Amino acid sequence: MKKQKGFSLIELLIVVAIILIIAAIAIPNLLRARMAANEASAAASIRTINTAEITYQTNYPATGFAAAITNLGGLAPCTAAIATACLIDSNLSSGTKTGYNFTAAGTGGPPATTYTANGKPVTANQTGVRAFCAFEDAVVRADPAGVGGTTAATCGAFLPL
Repeated sequence: MKKQKGFSLIELLIVVAIILIIAAIAIPNLLRARMAANEASAAASIRTINTAEITYQTNYPATGFAAAITNLGGLAPCTAAIATACLIDSNLSSGTKTGYNFTAAGTGGPPATTYTANGKPVTANQTGVRAFCAFEDAVVRADPAGVGGTTAATCGAFLPL
């Protein structure tokens, strides 16, 4: 009598079931970790925008704060000017980075005396949960509802990080 080598159908089904159970446990944790990483990146990007706005105002005092986020960046090779200050990378100055949409706008003046920076998730509860904002006091604040603040008054109502 010949002994057959290999696995039976039952053994293969058990292994597949175990793999599916492990995947069902791991995938939600992976998605939560990715959202947490996106939120950390968004908060850091708001800090970068704060620094860039203050530097822009220092470099171009007649203009004040940048009128739009695109004025803070520029495509490589970047030449510093009022329209492209080369202070942030081109990904962030395009307005979308790591699952978040970013805006920054100077108001008042001329020169622009105030600004507001806002970052909110592209898709709520998938790319992130919280939104982040800041204005000329340069304190990053978080909105747990994911909308953020487009004015200093609305942004100032949120708790700082």
